[in-house]
Amino acid sequence: MNVTIVDYKSGNISSVINSFKEVAQNKVKIEVTSDLNKIKSSDKVVLPGQGSFKSCTDALNGINGLVETLNEFVINNKKPLLGICVGLQMFSDIGYEEAETKGLGWIPGKVTKIDNQNGKYKLPHIGWNEINILKNSKIFKDVKDKSHMYFVHSYEFVPNDKSTILATTDYSSNHVCAVEKENIFGTQFHPEKSDKIGLKIINNFINL
Repeated sequence: MNVTIVDYKSGNISSVINSFKEVAQNKVKIEVTSDLNKIKSSDKVVLPGQGSFKSCTDALNGINGLVETLNEFVINNKKPLLGICVGLQMFSDIGYEEAETKGLGWIPGKVTKIDNQNGKYKLPHIGWNEINILKNSKIFKDVKDKSHMYFVHSYEFVPNDKSTILATTDYSSNHVCAVEKENIFGTQFHPEKSDKIGLKIINNFINL
């Protein structure tokens, strides 16, 4: 089996690569590329994302044919994809960071700034926070409710269909930190920076 981490030059993804390789331990081939044919032939794809919604979507759109290839992989071929941080946010229809920017439209909804209640809460939301798991999911197998995950973000994904929400976290308000829709999975937190529990989620995704 091979898992492809999409490298579309959106910030440092070395910790994502290292944790996937650590979990895979040569049993699964981990490839890091933006080569369209390699992505097409993958069994699973990971879409990381660091930086702003706009910079990430611009970088994705900047590689000719990449968005079409991802659409084909996810929508037509129904293969598993995991989006991390802005990778998850790009599932939405639209984001409002920097400028109004069109997302991939896989899970209808929008990405808006976290309400910091007039400065009462610091943005970005950085550090460990508890997650509330709302329903069973294969990617949360053996992950306990109220586990702590590592976050770095100022924007949140607000999906239209609440049934796609897997988990939430409380920071200023209750916001979405994991989603699932058929073969599409996403986490707002960084599993690759969330110690053993984060590695468990990566392992669950690889083993889907």
